[in-house]
Amino acid sequence: MAEKILKDKIAVVTGGAQGIGREIASGLANLGAKLTIVDVNEEQARTSAEEISKICGVETFSIKIDVSLSADTDMMAKKVIEKFGRLDILVNNAGITRDNLLIRMSDDEWDKVISINLKGVFNCSKSVAKIMMKQRYGKIVNIASVVGLMGNAGQANYSASKGGVIAMTKSLSRELASRNINVNAVAPGFIKTAMTDKLSEDARKKLIDIIPLCRLGDPADVASVVAFLCSDNASYITGQTISVNGGMYM
Repeated sequence: MAEKILKDKIAVVTGGAQGIGREIASGLANLGAKLTIVDVNEEQARTSAEEISKICGVETFSIKIDVSLSADTDMMAKKVIEKFGRLDILVNNAGITRDNLLIRMSDDEWDKVISINLKGVFNCSKSVAKIMMKQRYGKIVNIASVVGLMGNAGQANYSASKGGVIAMTKSLSRELASRNINVNAVAPGFIKTAMTDKLSEDARKKLIDIIPLCRLGDPADVASVVAFLCSDNASYITGQTISVNGGMYM
């Protein structure tokens, strides 16, 4: 049984209804955190919250919001405080892709990715930071990406958004450190998800060929690093981006 190092901490995971976000949410709950799952998919968020509560034995809550809207993220923070009385952990995981080559990329494909992946982190962090500053305690973990570090053809919008998240992480860590708030990022490489499951065998092999550990990552590989950064075991770590990519980019 996992040591409950996050017992009674109040955690919020955006985009936590499925995929890596759900694995992160489950990992935090398994360590004792009370959990709020935030997602645009209301039904899936509710279902995931209920399932995690049953499995992990912690109190959970779900909220439907659009992270690109500051009014929604302020409402989210207010509801969490009404429900739990405090807010200790924010994991900014919500994100989308709209891949295309630069010369074919539409304004909408660019704007939508930036609004969710980058502005969403700004909105959620701003709404939550006000609470954490009063508490003089908090952990913010932003989910970036290996392509925010190395770039990727066909993902100018996604790469820019995740590179922006990494830079924002450094700035926020400097602004909030004096209030005992740690801000870090995790940059996953290629992880086994519904998206990678759709890859052809040839495409999968080409991916694995450029990963020194010779495999795709598991969502749990990301979740375990996030859980560490959310714990007091990482109390002297801030402004860092931890890569979880099997050595794909060093």
